[in-house]
Amino acid sequence: MSEIQREVMDMDVLFVGAGPASLAGAYHLAQLIKKHNSNIDAGQAGSKVLLENGIGILEKSKNVGDHMLSGAVVDPKGISELFPDFVERGFPTEAAVVGEAFYLLTSNSKIKFPFLPPTLKNHGNFICSLNKIAAWMAEQIDKDFGDQINIFPEFPGREVLYNGDAVIGIRTGDKGIDHKGNPKSTFEAGVDIHAKITLLGEGPRGSLTKHLVPRLKLDQDRNPQVYRTGVKEIWEIPAGRLKKGMVVHTAGWPLASNLYGGSWLYMMSETSCSIGFVSALDYDNPTFDPHGAFNRFKTHPYIAGLLEGGKMIGYGAKTVSEGGYWSMPQLYGDGVMLIGESGGFVNISRFKGIHLAIKSGMLAAEAAFEALQKNDYSASCLKRYDDLFRQSWAHEELWKTRNWRQNFTGGFYGGMIKSGLQIYVTGGGKKSRTLLRADHTHMKKNLHQSPLERIKPDDKSTFAKLTDVYFSGTKHEENQPCHLVISPENVADICNSRCKEEFGNPCQYFCPAQVYNMIAPEEGQPAQLRIDFSNCVHCKTCDIADPYQIINWVTPEGGGGPVYKNL
Repeated sequence: MSEIQREVMDMDVLFVGAGPASLAGAYHLAQLIKKHNSNIDAGQAGSKVLLENGIGILEKSKNVGDHMLSGAVVDPKGISELFPDFVERGFPTEAAVVGEAFYLLTSNSKIKFPFLPPTLKNHGNFICSLNKIAAWMAEQIDKDFGDQINIFPEFPGREVLYNGDAVIGIRTGDKGIDHKGNPKSTFEAGVDIHAKITLLGEGPRGSLTKHLVPRLKLDQDRNPQVYRTGVKEIWEIPAGRLKKGMVVHTAGWPLASNLYGGSWLYMMSETSCSIGFVSALDYDNPTFDPHGAFNRFKTHPYIAGLLEGGKMIGYGAKTVSEGGYWSMPQLYGDGVMLIGESGGFVNISRFKGIHLAIKSGMLAAEAAFEALQKNDYSASCLKRYDDLFRQSWAHEELWKTRNWRQNFTGGFYGGMIKSGLQIYVTGGGKKSRTLLRADHTHMKKNLHQSPLERIKPDDKSTFAKLTDVYFSGTKHEENQPCHLVISPENVADICNSRCKEEFGNPCQYFCPAQVYNMIAPEEGQPAQLRIDFSNCVHCKTCDIADPYQIINWVTPEGGGGPVYKNL
């Protein structure tokens, strides 16, 4: 393709990803500027902060919220700071938490913990749908600051623009390119958006963040980020099984004792249940399958009894950042800040990050406001964001659980004991960095082991991956470049040969959407990798778990992907 002529657009501040961090950050920044300018108009000394080109938010989905998925039980601490009147504004909650339980499962029974660990106490919190929260926050922006903040749906951030190592903006993805990389009649070139400050709020394993962090050495002397994959369904079940507002967590079966993970059941109404299973990606067996573990979990007598006579109506999957405090990268650089999960703002001990994401966006907004006043967008000025974080309750919360994930690298039960000691005795454990290894380094070459046993789906409570994908609403334009990028050389030399021999092609197991398939082109010929990218639910598991790190997840054409409802 010949050199593309691109439109250049200028913004004062640009957010990437319309999740709770970016939406909160944009709203709070507009609030700060409005209040400051009003004070100047009232005769107070100073000068106005002017937004010549406004605030922009890029979002890859067709509608804000379409790609948002979480458990989710929400601590209202973040949203109440941004919107003290969030209840009056109609903040979307499904139910207030009214009851809690935590069970250890064996293959055919459950043992109820006699007390709830402090990290799992949820009274005062709300069961919510994250996609509804994002859509609601976008509505508040449009209502209060629609003239200052522009949300651009179907505009994925494809590339970071630099001047040296200073970030100067984002290039959005091209539209209308066929699978061979040639422009179609519908071709539209992506736009170069120049910004004084760019804030990356892409969620876990952001396609821009993962390249920016090592380039700017923001991960120096930090642990690598580690992840888990969460697989989730929404069920309609007969009334009376669990009361509205009930929160149940489980650990143990079907995971082996050397694996970290567990489940949740959140009752959104008397009949609507959010049910999900999370599996850490530092497993060693290349045939482990997070979706398969979820299916097996649903055959447990307790879970099967809850679901009997019910109907699955929604599905989704995503990864979750779980490295904690020591895995957080440096949050700022020249012209750039990292917010939400891009900055590691998740408290995995509580299974919560939405309140932290909102707070991170607000703190970054305060730093951006000061930078706009000074007309200084250097790292030394944007370091104010890190200073504000260290003075906040967000830092206090994450510091207390700084070694949580490290506790479980030697096994689940030992991790429970260590975590209990840290909660009740040592105040979080060591005050120096406790090391973690990247997830993919744990996978062992497994030449002769048979794949782990899987449940044969019954289409009643357990489902094939493609059936679940159908319930995620996932759609992609078929005639576009594959967004799971593996070079042809690596497909030939690694996927179809070396990985097959050394690991048995784990991509066909770890993907919860059956994107990767080993198919023989003709009878009698060896199987080769086929990537069915149109199934992709944008969870990023492949980008993280691939033992060779040759899969590069990039944004597909804007608007493609899942359409999550009530998830």
